[in-house]
Amino acid sequence: MDPIRNPYTPGAGTPPPQLTGRDKLLERMRIVLERVRLGRPTKSVLMVGLRGVGKTVLLDRMCDDAEAAAIHTLRIEAPEGRSLPAILAPQLRWALLRLSRVEQAKELAHKALRGLTGFVTALKLKYNDIEVGLDFDSEPGLADNGDLELDLQALLEVSGQAAGSAGTGLALFIDELQYVGEDELAALIMALHRSAQRRLPVVLAGAGLPQLRGRMGRAKSYAERLFDFPEVGPLAPDAACLAITGPAESEGESIDADALDYIVSKTQGYPYFLQEWGKQAWDTAESSPITLKDVKTGSQSVIAALDEGFFRVRFDRLTLSEKRYLRAMAELGPGPHRSGLIADVLERGVTSLAPVRSQLIAKGMIWSPSHGDTAFTVPLFDGFMQRIMPGSDWKTVC
Repeated sequence: MDPIRNPYTPGAGTPPPQLTGRDKLLERMRIVLERVRLGRPTKSVLMVGLRGVGKTVLLDRMCDDAEAAAIHTLRIEAPEGRSLPAILAPQLRWALLRLSRVEQAKELAHKALRGLTGFVTALKLKYNDIEVGLDFDSEPGLADNGDLELDLQALLEVSGQAAGSAGTGLALFIDELQYVGEDELAALIMALHRSAQRRLPVVLAGAGLPQLRGRMGRAKSYAERLFDFPEVGPLAPDAACLAITGPAESEGESIDADALDYIVSKTQGYPYFLQEWGKQAWDTAESSPITLKDVKTGSQSVIAALDEGFFRVRFDRLTLSEKRYLRAMAELGPGPHRSGLIADVLERGVTSLAPVRSQLIAKGMIWSPSHGDTAFTVPLFDGFMQRIMPGSDWKTVC
């Protein structure tokens, strides 16, 4: 079949040709945004889930929908090693400049831009990764204390007032939120809490790995009252089937029922893997319909593509001790696993392995579903670890 017409789109955050099984989440966010616009109490939304479930795609779709509804947005990704002020300031500047073009919001937007100047200037020594153009002189006493918790509250407050005067809202869309430091999360939570208390139209839609729930709770104990934490998981079987059949049918092609069942089974309904299997099955098939034989043949290319890209890019960031820890987890199966059992495989004490476990959690490779349990954040990673570190020699490699 013509590879140029291949509709499937595996990739990091790449929108699928057909977004299936997420209508309830999208509607939930639409209601949140409309309530915010009206100044009605509502909780911010933080989506949590493993890698490959489509959190980034959902966040981008929600952001696009908000823009289409005339909500002012900030779209941010929180990479490792960057501070919250550094990633927030440039996007907030752009949002405020847009608000300043609305006549009824112009004065407050300019005030907020002056506050942003004070915010950046006061915090630049502590957070030296802040790089943003400054369009106005600072306003003495506005967001310029040099204390992130106080200054972020003041800055979001005046920004929310500007959005409210324009009859709109200000929505922050932050991806990979688990990488934000807990002290910075605390400041963000307090600022959002203050905005909610003042009934200002400011809201957060975030996405992160499952450990985000615990990090938010540790940052501020009342976080659970400010946020909803919907879990984004694998697609239900009917939605997973539609993710494969819909794109094929849009190109006038089809897939046999047994081939479709095989893909859904192998992918376990994870959206990224569905796209990868769909792409390779299409490229393998000579003609429509795509058969079970085509899918099984294409599966070899799928595994190779995942091992070289999706899995390998994460594996290459690990130290040898971290790789051995994950390989020990893989020896036990998909998980989750008790930390003691992992230590037994490595013939080490649990306490001696605690630093390695903590490093892997910080890198977003594992998480703890409950006390003493450890699970992969990347679906099917146990199989990859067994392929990349086969046999038993990995136990003794120094």
